[in-house]
Amino acid sequence: MARNHRDPLDMDDDPRNPYASANRWRHQESSAFARAAVARDAHSSGNSKDLSDFLNASRVETSRPTTNGNGASYQPIVVGDTEDGEVDSTTTHDGKEVICGPLLNYRRMEGNAWYGSVLVVTRGGGETQSFEPTLRLGRVDLASDQSGLVSNGSLVNFGEMLQENGSSPIQSDHGTDVAGLCLYSDPRATFWSFPITCDMATTETKWAYSVTDVRYKSATKPTTNYFFVPAIDESMRIMFHSCNGFSVGTDEEAWSGLALWNDVVRNHAKTPFHVMLGGGDQIYNDGIRVSGPLREWTAIGNPKKRRDYPFSEPLRKACDDYYLNNYIRWYSTEPFAAVNGQIPQLNIWDDHDIIDGFGSYVDEFMKCDVFRGIGGTAHKYYVLFQHHLAPPASTYTTDAPQTMEFGGHEDQAQLVNTYVRPRDTTEPCYIFGSKPGPYVAEHSMNMFAKLGARIAFMGIDARTERTRHQVNYPETYDLIFGRVQSELGAAVSAGRPFRHLILLLGIPIAYPRLTWLENIFSSPIIAPIKFMNRRFGFGGGVFNHFDGSVDLLDDLDDHYTAKTHKKERNALVERLQGLCAEFSVRLTILGGDVHLAALGRFYSNPNLHIPIEEDHRYIVNVVSSAIVNKPPPAAIANLLASRNKIHHLNADTDETLLDLFDKDPGDSNKTRGSNHVTMPSRNYAVLTENSPNNRGVSTNGPEEQVDEETVTNAFDGKDGHSYLHAGEHGAGTQHKASQPETHGTHNDGSLDCCIRVEIDQHDKEGRTEPYGLTIPTLQYEAGKFGTNIHHRLHLGHHRSRPGTAVSTAPPSTQSAPAPETRH
Repeated sequence: MARNHRDPLDMDDDPRNPYASANRWRHQESSAFARAAVARDAHSSGNSKDLSDFLNASRVETSRPTTNGNGASYQPIVVGDTEDGEVDSTTTHDGKEVICGPLLNYRRMEGNAWYGSVLVVTRGGGETQSFEPTLRLGRVDLASDQSGLVSNGSLVNFGEMLQENGSSPIQSDHGTDVAGLCLYSDPRATFWSFPITCDMATTETKWAYSVTDVRYKSATKPTTNYFFVPAIDESMRIMFHSCNGFSVGTDEEAWSGLALWNDVVRNHAKTPFHVMLGGGDQIYNDGIRVSGPLREWTAIGNPKKRRDYPFSEPLRKACDDYYLNNYIRWYSTEPFAAVNGQIPQLNIWDDHDIIDGFGSYVDEFMKCDVFRGIGGTAHKYYVLFQHHLAPPASTYTTDAPQTMEFGGHEDQAQLVNTYVRPRDTTEPCYIFGSKPGPYVAEHSMNMFAKLGARIAFMGIDARTERTRHQVNYPETYDLIFGRVQSELGAAVSAGRPFRHLILLLGIPIAYPRLTWLENIFSSPIIAPIKFMNRRFGFGGGVFNHFDGSVDLLDDLDDHYTAKTHKKERNALVERLQGLCAEFSVRLTILGGDVHLAALGRFYSNPNLHIPIEEDHRYIVNVVSSAIVNKPPPAAIANLLASRNKIHHLNADTDETLLDLFDKDPGDSNKTRGSNHVTMPSRNYAVLTENSPNNRGVSTNGPEEQVDEETVTNAFDGKDGHSYLHAGEHGAGTQHKASQPETHGTHNDGSLDCCIRVEIDQHDKEGRTEPYGLTIPTLQYEAGKFGTNIHHRLHLGHHRSRPGTAVSTAPPSTQSAPAPETRH
């Protein structure tokens, strides 16, 4: 069995770990910067020397500090299941001890019903289970002043409070018992899923659930959990996060652990979230090559020997142990663990859910047995923990050739004393890719769901099919767009059209370019240095241990704005614009990964004079990350801000970042004075519809009367370095969307967006500063502003659909001229 993964830089016998990550573009700070952070706030504004040090120096941490820089001893966050943190598979258990969970997921809405699932992981198991748990679910009737979930920063167990008063925690005629479904069980652990259904009412409802006849490993774990379901005619309040973990070598105590989840708890207690969207990297599994079973493999210096290394059954089992233990450890860490049981989740994955950079290294290396093996193993626990689905019966190993391609026979060696539930591919919230990925022999798992009455959701799995030159197969885009068009069309036919569409991506799509860095790192001038690195180890901190490329290059290649993905990206955006025009629905994109906050927008060329309220090209990209991991140095954020040019997707569409950050959070000085577009501080986002059912009276006084014609004229013809509509005017800390009293209280159907940014990394309560703007609904009228609409309905080529305004004719008089220069 694999050893429990310890922090690699905590090993006394290895003061300078040669396997730790070097040069983490968006995942790890420079050593120089980390040392400077001891003496000053880690977010203080950098200068050009900070930037050059960051880009040129190795970012391998030289040693694990024994203190947090303030003299206090450091202790990493660990939640283990035995003394050394591993799940014990050698002892017989009664199957009633919960070692992870409950985890709450949202699935879909149909009619007046809300569908979700609860997952718990119990200790021990095997081919048969001696105990089958039951979940009790019911609607709770509590007075409004008792609906809070927080007290002194901690979640309150109202079920236990009611029991102490001699009452049942579930006070409703809607109570029901749900039998557990065993998804997977082996001698280490058993995964139980409980499909739950809630009837929706004319008002928001509060629900309680508890798993009967079990005991929790954690003495503080509540036995009853609560969640909220929106009213049938309302949309969901949305919380979005990404990068929920620490990079290898990070001093977790210096960053106050999972501090921002305390802020999530506080805000959920005030105004409950109905859904929590995870944009990827819900867990960081990079330690598998540092202190886990891939350490020996990573140490192999010869690239050919490393590529040819077999993924044997013992290595597969050790990696399987690693992923299982790491998931249990992280998903049992508070306060993230408590939130998992109270806010329903919808997740996609990204590279760190597997290993850093997975999919973006050179094809020859990505096809090696070890990478394909960990891709399959990581997928197994991704579908179990994050989707509550049964995994494949067996995963990739070179000892069983039938597992090395999709659809092969099961590997019986992996099924000894193991139960795997037959896979259900009929769950309607998923859009499965038509063929398996190139490095993960599984189909991509894309999603569509209703987020209440007027918001639709689509999530694109941009990792399973990813290569260095491709994000998704064209056939997968066709499946996704076909499903979304069908759902949006059905809603229109039913007289209940969606007004907003949320697209969840793992990586930002409206973001500054760094093509000049890509060109340098992939240019011939690097070749002699790479040769010196392979032969003599020269510049070891600059090159990654996998394919020998410059370590920053895999991160740059991961971006939609990378030159290798540019054509696919542009085609995707044009196709999304077509979807917006076809159904007059406003699209908002959520993306994370880059460890800072920003807000990008696509919009019609100002020369077209199209008001944003009627502009189907106006698409906001909310960039929110990380909720846990440390941000890059201020110098990097300032560099990105300096690259915030007006880019041109095509002759009719421009893009740039919004000046969202009118000030740095609190009294801090995180960025230089000219940077108002990128914020290097941990953060998460909140989105709430200004429901048309609201009474239209602000809690701060009467509604302000606005002359619509004046507003339209005020923003006509401005470029993206200015605010483009009334909802962007005054964006930042003083905007209506940033204030709890007014967020989501108007009634025009628009979407209030608030990015909550950490003020001080040393504040364990994780207090945040909110920055807001409002995203208007779309009132699109075909042909009103010309017929030359550059959008696509099929990626890779133009192909029109009946009734859709697609034209290959010469530009109309309303079309903007092609720009002279493009950035």
